[in-house]
Amino acid sequence: MEAQPLNIRAEADRAIVWEHDRLYLLDQRLLPAREEYLELREAAASATAITDMVVRGAPAIGITAAYAVVLAARARFAESAERWKERIEQDLRLLAASRPTAVNLFWAIERMRGRIATLGEGDPEAALLSEAMSIHREDAAANRAMGDLGAALIDGPTSVITHCNAGALATGGYGTALGVIRSAHVAGKLRQVYADETRPWLQGSRLTAWELSRDGLPVTLLADGAAAARMAQGGIGWIIVGSDRIAANGDVANKIGTYSLAVAARHHGVRVMVAAPTSTIDMQVASGEQIPIESRDPREVLFCGGRQVGAEGVDAWNPVFDVTPAGLVDAIVTERGAVLSPDREKLEKLMA
Repeated sequence: MEAQPLNIRAEADRAIVWEHDRLYLLDQRLLPAREEYLELREAAASATAITDMVVRGAPAIGITAAYAVVLAARARFAESAERWKERIEQDLRLLAASRPTAVNLFWAIERMRGRIATLGEGDPEAALLSEAMSIHREDAAANRAMGDLGAALIDGPTSVITHCNAGALATGGYGTALGVIRSAHVAGKLRQVYADETRPWLQGSRLTAWELSRDGLPVTLLADGAAAARMAQGGIGWIIVGSDRIAANGDVANKIGTYSLAVAARHHGVRVMVAAPTSTIDMQVASGEQIPIESRDPREVLFCGGRQVGAEGVDAWNPVFDVTPAGLVDAIVTERGAVLSPDREKLEKLMA
């Protein structure tokens, strides 16, 4: 089949698209300057796209991996109709290694592996594609549900601060933290959104501001270090963020800078809400100390826009995530409900 371009307007709700029997990702490295889709035809390219930040955000990474399993099954079945299940394990391992912190990645791979186990003889593509599409649809529906549940906790009108991008770009649609913000806006509870720029990849500046401004929501950018000063001026009701993994005790791993934001929020009497699907909650990890934290190339900190900004010969520490202790979190909002002052007992009850 000839490669076909994806002729649609770039939309945050269509960051991940299956069309023409191929996977297309809105290349988030190029936003907001350019809106282009990258076509993917194989699992290895999908894993590279995850590692290279073409797609990011825990739910979106999981959805991408699910579609990548479809691409892998297509290729492995073409190689050997008898041995494709054995050979696809190599692709699943490759996908699992693409981002170590985002638990949704492993959840999606395991769900697809479970579907593979049920298949008999014959071409597996249609069944696996149906499963991947279900994962995609379910995530978008979960985001709508948690958006309404989170908005119900907000006494408005008020202003909020968000960090990184936990919107439609990071999910199957609508968003987790930005889903709550969207629902609060519709309910008339939102005065202003302050988006941390989120160094070093500037997801807040490039992505969150892009999403919210296109949807007509009032958004103002903050340098990461300005958030505490803005809280000190008053009028901020909530910090609302997403998560890449939540431990069984309620500790939350999210984009680096979330922990310091939560510490500042506690000092200023500002509440902290984490919006994430239940697929982000890892009951096998007792606390945040056990969550693997991905580190990336120091050049991401030492360079900006291809230009060196760090002093020559100086190294950089570049963890992608930090862990916010459960004691600093006022609410974890999922599609199943909101957990206030989270702890292990409450999360066990939620996940039962």
